[in-house]
Amino acid sequence: MTIAYPETVSSIMHRGETLENLVGNTPLLRLQRVTAHLPENIAVYAKAEWTNPGGSVKDRAALNIIRQAERSGALHAGKILVDSTSGNTGIAYAMIGAAKGYRVKLFLPGNASPERIAILRAYGAELVLTDPLEGSDGAIRAVRTMVAVEPERYFYADQYNNPANWQAHYNTTGAEIWRQTDGTVTHFLAGLGTSGTLMGTGRRLKDFNRDVQIVALQPDSPFHGLEGLKHMPTAIKPGIYDETFADELLEIGTEESHAMARRLAREEGYLVGISSATAAVGALKVAEQLAEAGQSGVIVTLFPDNAYKYLSEKFWQE
Repeated sequence: MTIAYPETVSSIMHRGETLENLVGNTPLLRLQRVTAHLPENIAVYAKAEWTNPGGSVKDRAALNIIRQAERSGALHAGKILVDSTSGNTGIAYAMIGAAKGYRVKLFLPGNASPERIAILRAYGAELVLTDPLEGSDGAIRAVRTMVAVEPERYFYADQYNNPANWQAHYNTTGAEIWRQTDGTVTHFLAGLGTSGTLMGTGRRLKDFNRDVQIVALQPDSPFHGLEGLKHMPTAIKPGIYDETFADELLEIGTEESHAMARRLAREEGYLVGISSATAAVGALKVAEQLAEAGQSGVIVTLFPDNAYKYLSEKFWQE
């Protein structure tokens, strides 16, 4: 007679996922009601990046930056990981740093949403809040000044200039979109912050099919409320950004993004962040251009995060 013994804890544990293994492979959502006016041969999709363990698309870049730094020896026990952030990349650094035992010190604008600041502190990150009027560029300048004084003490992740940022999207996001659309994607859109998502995903999709159109999205003025996005003509340009790469550049307004955030919540059931709403505005603009020209298309963007870190914003009550 064979006796079946219960599984031991150790036999179960080896099947469990690590935090790092949960990054990527996010769902592809189809927009329905906000696209109801479009012909059937035009579809608009968005990657639900809030399903990453840190709650945003930035988990991808942060994880690859840390992995590459460990492989090169730039990051090891005793080094402090530092960078500037508008919030989401910092959350990803803090989460992964906590899991791996690294100290994390972050510089971010003082007007970052209180939810983001609270999350960073919950993970144990040390925060330096910089002048809100200087935005993300002020945080960049401040971290560079500190690292220059004691470079041996820190690993400066430098998300705006680190190629591991865009390579994360080349290796994961672009390949996922190609697979999830069965190679039918015709347009890809992403907002410009570090530009890593646009550059990496776009390059991978162009490698699959040179005819895929890459559309960059940026705020329509230097003074805007699209947290995490840069108005490139007036900002410190990221070293990883190639302004000649995108096939098209669209400028998106703050008010239309706020209105779209409300629409996505109330018409689609997607409670997404401001940069996600900006992506949806851009995707609809492209879709409407195609419809006007009598063309078909499979338009893909991504929703970098959900709205839980922005619910203190007053526009939700309008």
